[in-house]
Amino acid sequence: MAEFDSPHKVILYPYVTEKTMVKMEEENKLEFIVSLKSNKKQIKDAIKDLFEADVEKVNTRIDQHGKRATVKFTEEHSAEEIGMRIGVF
Repeated sequence: MAEFDSPHKVILYPYVTEKTMVKMEEENKLEFIVSLKSNKKQIKDAIKDLFEADVEKVNTRIDQHGKRATVKFTEEHSAEEIGMRIGVF
């Protein structure tokens, strides 16, 4: 599997829709478009590096937008707060 020299090469950009906004508020999750070559561990490590937040779980899927990662944060970290820092609002 490819090694990434920067977390910005793993996490490309946030994916924001009405549905992802509900997940952010109700389930403490954010969605990102990620590199097709990245795996769940690399995504988790990149999120920790970029946002200094602990990740509980990462789910991935590939669709017409690319590879999407749904990231569930631990209770100590708020997806809404992280979303505000990256400009989702």
